[in-house]
Amino acid sequence: MLPVKKLQRLSARYREIEDMLCRPEIVSDGKRLTKLTRERADLASVVTLFADYQAVEKNLEEDREALSDPDLRELVQEEIPELEAKLVALEAEINVALLPKDPNDERNTMLEIRSGTGGEEAALFANDLFKMYMRYAEKQKWKTEVLSKSDASAGGIKEVVVLISGASVYSRLRFEGGVHRVQRVPATESQGRIHTSAATVAVLPEADEVDVKIDEKDLEISKTAAGGPGGQGVNTTMSAINLKHVPTGIMVRSEEQRSQHQNLARAMQILRAKLLERAQKEQADAITAERRGMVGSGDRSEKIRTYNYPQSRVTDHRIQLTLHSLPKVITGELDEIITALRSHHQAELLKANSDN
Repeated sequence: MLPVKKLQRLSARYREIEDMLCRPEIVSDGKRLTKLTRERADLASVVTLFADYQAVEKNLEEDREALSDPDLRELVQEEIPELEAKLVALEAEINVALLPKDPNDERNTMLEIRSGTGGEEAALFANDLFKMYMRYAEKQKWKTEVLSKSDASAGGIKEVVVLISGASVYSRLRFEGGVHRVQRVPATESQGRIHTSAATVAVLPEADEVDVKIDEKDLEISKTAAGGPGGQGVNTTMSAINLKHVPTGIMVRSEEQRSQHQNLARAMQILRAKLLERAQKEQADAITAERRGMVGSGDRSEKIRTYNYPQSRVTDHRIQLTLHSLPKVITGELDEIITALRSHHQAELLKANSDN
C-alpha cells in the first residue's frame, strides 16, 4: 500500500516550489534559490512516479468499467494485466524513492586506499585497486584528483587519497569501504604458491568548512621535503605538509602540490573529511545493530571482498555475491557489484520501514 496522503502532500509542495521559483524576490535571493532548487530536485523523482501511478490507476479503472461493454471487452481484457503489472512496478519504485536519503549521497568523495598485510604484494594490490577505481570513475565521467600519494617499491603504493567529483559519487561508492583481500601467485614466488594480501579502502564524503569546524590551536603542522619511491627526493623545497589533529590523533600528509600553501589546503581538505567521517560514525554507533548491519558497517576493519586470481573469482562477503569475471572487475567494470549492494541496502531499508 502506498502512503497516498503523504504523496499528495509532496506533490502539493513540489507545485508550491515551482511557483515560488518564478517569483523575482526568490530568483534574486541566492541562498533561498539554491535551497528551493535542491528541494525541488529531491522531490522530482517521487512526484513524477506518483503522477505516472495515478495515470495508470485511472486507465485501469476505466478499462475495468469497460468490461461491461461487449464492443470493448476483448480489447480491455488484454490491457488490464499489463496495466496491473505496471501499477505493481510503479508502487515498488515509489516505495524506494520514499526511502530516507543519505545526506552525503550527492557529495564529492575522498577515496583512500592503503596497503595492508602482505608486504610488497599488498602494495601492488593497493595499486591495482587504485587503477580499478580510476577506470570506474572514468566510465562514470567523474573527475579525479590525487591529493596525496605515497609510492612503494616495485610499482606498488603505500597509500593514496583521491578526490572524486561528479554526480552521485558517494551514493555509488559508499559500500566500497572495508578490507579488500587478494589471493594470487606473486611475480616473485618461484614455487607457484598462492599468497593472500590485503588493502584497506575508505570512502569519505567531502566535508565543507561549515560541516567541520577546526580550531587552529588543535593543529600541529610540520614541513618536510616531498619524497618519492625508496626515499628519493622529488624536489629540494620543503613543500610537503604533515598535519596532526591533536584532540583525535588523526594525521594527514600532502605532498602532491607544488607549494606549501597548496599542500596545506589539501591536507586540511582531507582532515575535514576524516573528522566528518569520525563524527558520523559516532552518530551511527548510537543506532541499533539492525540498522548498522545493512550491507555491513563499511568499517575498514571488516573484510568485505576477495579477489581470487587462480579462479578468476570475485566474492563480496556481505551479500554472498560471487562473480567469475575478475579481469573485467579489476579493470573497472564494477556496476554489477555496486548495483547489487545498493539493491540489498534498499531492500533492508524497506524491511526496516515495514517493521516500524
